[in-house]
Amino acid sequence: MVDTKTPGDKTLSVPTKTLTLKPRVETGTVRQSFSHGRTKQVVVEKRGKRRIGGDAPAGETHAPEPVVAKPAPVVAKAPSRPSAPASPRAGSGVVLRTLTEDERSARASALADAKVRDIEERRLAEEEAKRRSSKEGIEQAEREAAEARRKAEEERHRLEEEAKRKAELEAKKRFGEAEAKTTTTAPGATARPATRPATTAATPPARAPGVAADGSDEDEAPRQVRRGPGGVMRPAVPPKTTHKPGPQKERGRLTLVTALNADDVRERSIASFRRRTQRLKGHAANEPKEKLVREVVIPEAINIQELANRMSERAVDVIRLLMKQGAMHKITDVIDADTAQLIAEELGHTVKRVAASDVEEGLFDIVDDSSDTEPRSPVVTVMGHVDHGKTSLLDALRHANVVSGEAGGITQHIGAYQVTSPESGKKITFIDTPGHAAFTAMRARGAKVTDIVILVVAADDGVMPQTIEAINHAKAAKVPMIIAINKIDKPDAKPERVRTELLQHEVQVESFGGDVVDVEVSAKNKTNLDKLLEMIALQAELLDLKTNAERPAEGTVIEARLDRGRGPVATVLVQRGTLRIGDIIVAGAEMGRVRALINDQGVNIDEAGPSVPVEVLGFNGPPEAGDRLAVVENEARARQVTSYRAHQKRENAAASISGMRGSLEQMMSQLKTSGRKEFPLIIKADVQGSLEAILGSLEKLGTDEVAARILHAGVGGISESDVTLAEGFNAAIIGFSVRANKEAAAAAKRNGIEIRYYNIIYDLVDDIKKAMSGLLAPTLRETMLGNAQILEVFNISKVGKVAGCRVTDGTVERGANVRLIRDNVVVHEGKLSTLKRFKDEVKEVQSGQECGMAFENYGDMRPGDVIECYRVETIQRSL
Repeated sequence: MVDTKTPGDKTLSVPTKTLTLKPRVETGTVRQSFSHGRTKQVVVEKRGKRRIGGDAPAGETHAPEPVVAKPAPVVAKAPSRPSAPASPRAGSGVVLRTLTEDERSARASALADAKVRDIEERRLAEEEAKRRSSKEGIEQAEREAAEARRKAEEERHRLEEEAKRKAELEAKKRFGEAEAKTTTTAPGATARPATRPATTAATPPARAPGVAADGSDEDEAPRQVRRGPGGVMRPAVPPKTTHKPGPQKERGRLTLVTALNADDVRERSIASFRRRTQRLKGHAANEPKEKLVREVVIPEAINIQELANRMSERAVDVIRLLMKQGAMHKITDVIDADTAQLIAEELGHTVKRVAASDVEEGLFDIVDDSSDTEPRSPVVTVMGHVDHGKTSLLDALRHANVVSGEAGGITQHIGAYQVTSPESGKKITFIDTPGHAAFTAMRARGAKVTDIVILVVAADDGVMPQTIEAINHAKAAKVPMIIAINKIDKPDAKPERVRTELLQHEVQVESFGGDVVDVEVSAKNKTNLDKLLEMIALQAELLDLKTNAERPAEGTVIEARLDRGRGPVATVLVQRGTLRIGDIIVAGAEMGRVRALINDQGVNIDEAGPSVPVEVLGFNGPPEAGDRLAVVENEARARQVTSYRAHQKRENAAASISGMRGSLEQMMSQLKTSGRKEFPLIIKADVQGSLEAILGSLEKLGTDEVAARILHAGVGGISESDVTLAEGFNAAIIGFSVRANKEAAAAAKRNGIEIRYYNIIYDLVDDIKKAMSGLLAPTLRETMLGNAQILEVFNISKVGKVAGCRVTDGTVERGANVRLIRDNVVVHEGKLSTLKRFKDEVKEVQSGQECGMAFENYGDMRPGDVIECYRVETIQRSL
């Protein structure tokens, strides 16, 4: 709030009218208001310019020049006359009262405070003026530099235009164009830039002071004084000090980079571009977005974060949907495929379900084109009971002697061989399987990979348990059978008996009106072998066996072992395609590259076609017997398949070890077997098939009280790590057709670990059965000896109570177990300490005789009690 007064007017008294003489300096008081209710009254002087007569017309005055940007020094001069308001009042004729001392001191202190504030304000105003002047100087320097750059740029462009124009003129003259046009164009072009500065320079003095010009000139020229409606002259608004150069150009802060790159064209900065993009995004955020529908690939298990990323949705929205369904989850929780599919479909996406097993798609069972197939050799599996002459029959066909190399005269390995038919010249692949009861898995594998089964039955032995098992395997594989009745050269051979026994198992031979071919052969005398080969060739023609030999190979691992010199070796029967050296192969959880191929004769070959058995070298580890082999295109695919299979193998092993809780019956069986004793074993075998047969046999030996615990089972020789493991668990090491190396044998001897070697599987099973039987708790059996009745009880010093008895039946022996029965209730069980007859110690007392008996540590005997004497026998149990 500002109050204005003029106390400095001087009055002159005249009888008729009053004349007022205004001083040259006009003074007034201004009250300034501050925050918190503080006010301040200052004196403002307004000095008029002394005018000399004839300078200007009476009715026209020029506005005083305003002082721009320096208001502070004007205000600062106000406190220099603090007593200005008081002096006019003294001469105005008004009598004022005298100030008291308190008022005078208060005014003096207020005046001193005002002086201090004025000095401080003056100092601050001077600093502000200096800062503003320095800033204006810097801005002026920047403007001058920008103007210099602009002029230099215009000069450079002008020179370039002139050089370009001259080059065009020279080109036109050179190509013979019209010279008149060139001569008229060139002077006009050179005169045009020269005339522009002249007209520009001549324009300002040509304009009259009172004539209005265009908007751009009005800003540069001083604004003229205008009169209001009353005729009073008003000072015009101060002109703007902004400088407008001719060509508009964006200017920024003068830095070292901008000064060095002054000739470059200024472009939008990255920060400016980001701000513009953010503004555009802010406007676009309010617009409705179009929903993007995606195809979401969902595996068997997926966590919430990964699912949200695949749908391009927020994980919070996925968790919100799960909470609506009543499930509380975190962002890292794993959900199943069904729940993930529901979430994705609710958000409007399409779902593609995949499984981890999809990596195996396309490995096997690719249908061949019928135009590319060609005939292949038949695969024949020889099956039958143990010691019925299967291997001898194959030796007779191959002209070899495999039987002599078998331990115990029985086949314990599966073998694959090729035989050339002497009549047709075609090759036939034979697979020899063991006949022992433990090798059920080997026979099952042989039946799966075969085309024809030859069931060998001894004419003197008939149908046996493994013969029945072989018949069941052939029926399960749905392959035709040929019955080979062997050993017809023996005097007690009865082929008709064999044919009759086969009828009990739904096998009807041709001689009995059936469709099963039977041939009577003798492997020892090589009788009817050519007829057997002829029947095999005839059956193969009926089957019409064809395949494509040019496709990638597929096969089955018949046997696998770990050779010390060659590494993992797998016997593979190629079923489709051709296996070559250098192929990348996958079998089960093992992969590798084929380094060598060895046929059944021990000769290295470069490739193996369909129905050819070969030994394959190059696996990273020995595969499982029965695994299917396939050739893949690269190592990445092989690693992908083997990693999935290894993961599945580990999960299955962990599930079998931990044991799922399962049903109530399984829980009860686990409670029964929780306290059973275990027989720890480490088993090493020469081939995978033998190891599988041993493990199956040992598993059948287990009962509710004792079982074999297999700590480790593998293929290959016994190593030091096996001995170390056996030492930690106090286990026995079993080697089947393998031996321990020198270091392992020394470590076992040093630590007292027993290593047992076997070559025949039933010897191994029998020994382990006996050892496990020793862990069984023995059976206690009571044998009744006799009864005696107490007639009288005598108390003898230094001995105690002695019962006088009569043996009623049986005998009573000293040291036997006794029971004291009173009123048909057993009151004590113990042993006899004394048995006397007529003061003599005796070993036994017969029925009808009297004797004296005393119990160990017991004396409560009464007449009429009955003493029952018996003996406890311990009987050792066996599995």
